[in-house]
Amino acid sequence: MKIIDAKVFIGGPAKNYVTLKIMTDQGVYGLGDATLNNRETLPAAYLQDYLIPNLIGLDPRRSEDIWQFFYRGAYFRRGPIAMAAFGAIDMALWDIKGKLANMPVYELFGGLSRDGAMVYAHATGSDLEDLMDSISHYVEQGYKAVRVQCGIPGMPTASYAVPEHKGEGKHYITDFAGIRPKVEVWDTDKYLRYMPDALAEIRDRFGPDLKILHDVHHRLLPREAAEFAKAVEPARLFWLEDPTPAEDQNALRMIRQHSTTPIAIGEVFNSVWDCNRLIEDELIDFIRIAVTYGGGITPVKRIVDLAGLHNVRTGFHGAPSHSPISMAAQSHLNAWAPNFGIQEYLVLGTPECDALFPSDHRMDNGMIHVSDAPGLGVDFDETEAKRYSYKPGSHPVVRLQDGTMWNY
Repeated sequence: MKIIDAKVFIGGPAKNYVTLKIMTDQGVYGLGDATLNNRETLPAAYLQDYLIPNLIGLDPRRSEDIWQFFYRGAYFRRGPIAMAAFGAIDMALWDIKGKLANMPVYELFGGLSRDGAMVYAHATGSDLEDLMDSISHYVEQGYKAVRVQCGIPGMPTASYAVPEHKGEGKHYITDFAGIRPKVEVWDTDKYLRYMPDALAEIRDRFGPDLKILHDVHHRLLPREAAEFAKAVEPARLFWLEDPTPAEDQNALRMIRQHSTTPIAIGEVFNSVWDCNRLIEDELIDFIRIAVTYGGGITPVKRIVDLAGLHNVRTGFHGAPSHSPISMAAQSHLNAWAPNFGIQEYLVLGTPECDALFPSDHRMDNGMIHVSDAPGLGVDFDETEAKRYSYKPGSHPVVRLQDGTMWNY
């Protein structure tokens, strides 16, 4: 069995999904996701110019050897562009492997560990009451876990994942349109004064059973993050996400020494070497690495196994930058992983997205139920893909009030 062709498609409904399709001489094909948010053309070019020419003629069943060939053979290793491209190939090869076995991919890992995987929604508001309305909306839909973000009084601009106007908090997604990024202004002191009490009010309003998550999005220094994690302990968060940048893995020790608030980190990680110390020293509680950015199912499954040895649970990234193919790959890992924690989920199920990526994966009452179709259980309609083209965009950037660049 040999790979005879591979194609890359860029585009999708309101997103520049990068979709890889690998074809074999037996008519079986596999799909992978290489979407690197707001840098989509880069992994696409890497695939087209360098990786696909080396795929042709290889046996797709040898997915481990192919992953090692590209990772070890590149010399300059890791990084989001390369790992997203490798990740797309690896997903597609697992998709082919499952189809050949006539089994869903989770069966190749060892089978189901659960009937459904809990997800969390994104609730947000321009102020606290607006956020409360957004949380109520998701609770009424059956979500058991909700990430909460709200505007900070006196902050010059809306902060991370917060709408500028009231009433926009249902299914709110940050606007990435345009190549010139929007500038957000950040004030750490205002945030530290306001947010602990806001989270306590949310807990009082919704009671002990709702799982509440909050994302700092890398904006605190380690000492500030330790102070904040201690201050929000009364709110009993399910997790505190990205309290400080984790390039220095030792920075997480300060937080752990001062607080028992669970910590989730890793959505920007690209390999086990970004998080091995965090996991082995049990400095985090949830690992957020994504199957796309982490290089595919093969290396991320290894990270999940390592995490399971150290009481760290999964919490895969699931922003709209991940296509339904990537989300399907993570759903198979979630269905199998003994140390599953939770899955981030932003609504992808628009009619346009369903037409482009048809599948039987389903969301019900705050749980994702994985398809039992062979492979990843997601298809790709090339006719639908012709409706979409690449539109450049950028994440916002963040400055302090004096103009200093800060962490987005």
